[in-house]
Amino acid sequence: MDRYTKNRIQKLHPSVREEVMSIIKECNTALTGKAKIRITQGLRTDQEQNNLYAIGRTKPGKKVTHAKAGQSIHNYGFAVDICLLIDNKQVSWDTLKDWDNDKVADWYECVKIFAKNGWNWGGNWKTFKDIPHFEKKDYNNWRKLSKLKKDKNDYVIL
Repeated sequence: MDRYTKNRIQKLHPSVREEVMSIIKECNTALTGKAKIRITQGLRTDQEQNNLYAIGRTKPGKKVTHAKAGQSIHNYGFAVDICLLIDNKQVSWDTLKDWDNDKVADWYECVKIFAKNGWNWGGNWKTFKDIPHFEKKDYNNWRKLSKLKKDKNDYVIL
């Protein structure tokens, strides 16, 4: 597991850190070729979320999110975005490549592992599919999360 992934896991909500660490390890064990998992996004600040929301609206580019600050599960530390890290240097979001030649695309091997562990995949969304995105089931309703009190570290109290 690369240092970027480890650092991003440590910023997630404390209740899911060990679980995400375990999922990434399981994915990396299942991927026997040159691809491994990198978490590209975890916890996001409100400012980071609003900056992403502005893309395609007040900033140039194609829209990347429909969520304003407080409306993303990333803002609560219950979501991650991933990519495949090839040979420890090249990033890939290729969902069809089978780097380990086991007849199953590496991306989908990981989708299955996340699902088995109780995480929803943004690639299954009906509209505005978010292929790199995974969020913890039961903690993926921002309206409910936004009403919870926060601890001294600004994490919602479950």
